[in-house]
Amino acid sequence: MTSPIGSSGRKPGMVIFDLDGTITVPVLDFDAIRAEIGLPPGPILESLARLSEAERLKAEVVLERHERDAAHGSQLNPGAAETVAALRATGWPVAILTRNTRRWTKFVLQKHGIAIDALATRDDAVIKPSGESVLRLCRATDSDPASSWMVGDHLFDVLSGRAAGCHTVLLVSSKIRPAYAHEAHHVISSLTELPQLIDG
Repeated sequence: MTSPIGSSGRKPGMVIFDLDGTITVPVLDFDAIRAEIGLPPGPILESLARLSEAERLKAEVVLERHERDAAHGSQLNPGAAETVAALRATGWPVAILTRNTRRWTKFVLQKHGIAIDALATRDDAVIKPSGESVLRLCRATDSDPASSWMVGDHLFDVLSGRAAGCHTVLLVSSKIRPAYAHEAHHVISSLTELPQLIDG
């Protein structure tokens, strides 16, 4: 695999991964969370923001429980640990960008022995699909967004990467591609494809 510093001498890039569904096998049942809280269809965090303070506090207790259970039961996606290690071994800074909390994200990374260089959660900055957290991670590692890669399994991952000017990679583990797959620059079915894609 090539170094992140290209022959042009341009500032090097980094690789940013989503957590749930990308580094780990998807566990969170968002429909069950919405049903238990009484939320309408759509992104949960945005729905919580529209609740009254009292309603939101009660809802956050439910969400916290689901995220805790998911963290404790988490399993890595095939090739996740090896891919992250290979990228870092060749000089690529690696970050996690997630809409989860910092507490449970760090728990998952420590549980599975995943070493990273930077982290952004919903406790730290503006959440996906904004590109702000991507740019923040690039600044933290002195990386060029245009030389960086955003890897995830959801439309929000693609949108956040594109908003920041990164290469975007959509991980589709099933045989059925989502309708928004064309929004990503690249589509892969396994994280093991990523080092060769970046090298190419």
